[in-house]
Amino acid sequence: MIPRRAVHARRAALSLVLVAAVCALVGCSAAVALDSAPAAADKGCAEISVRLPHGLNDGAGGEIQRRETTAQGTAAWGSPATVLLRCGVEPPVASPHCIGVNGVDWIRDDSGAPQFRFITFGRVPATEVIVDSEQVSGSTVLLDLVPAISAVAPSGEHSCQNVGDIALPPVGRDR
Repeated sequence: MIPRRAVHARRAALSLVLVAAVCALVGCSAAVALDSAPAAADKGCAEISVRLPHGLNDGAGGEIQRRETTAQGTAAWGSPATVLLRCGVEPPVASPHCIGVNGVDWIRDDSGAPQFRFITFGRVPATEVIVDSEQVSGSTVLLDLVPAISAVAPSGEHSCQNVGDIALPPVGRDR
């Protein structure tokens, strides 16, 4: 007869092996630790959060999967995390680095390159996305996020300006 303690030890060891095998197959990883933005509890952040995709195009024909995060109004994709999102950040002021992607305007901050920071412009609450450009394409990530970000309507107060929209004085006229 096998002692009861040995049976429990074998079951525990077998359980541990099974959990490790399942994690290896499904890609278990720890939650990504992020801090909530000041307005993360805004209703608009909830609207965005429920629409975020489970996977993002990496720009090279692959897909990075969404991961669990530790804070409200946040999301992360990739292992290690290559895309981070925080909803409810302070809305940005105008910038010459404003780009439009399928109806959503973004302020681009490349001061931390190769990590690029994008913040929605003209939408409250504002959403921040940080992309590791060595791992994924920022433009394809922003395209994949447009349906979720569009859940918050533009405020109408601000939008990116196209060069063709700016009235310039006639050339060669001194007055």
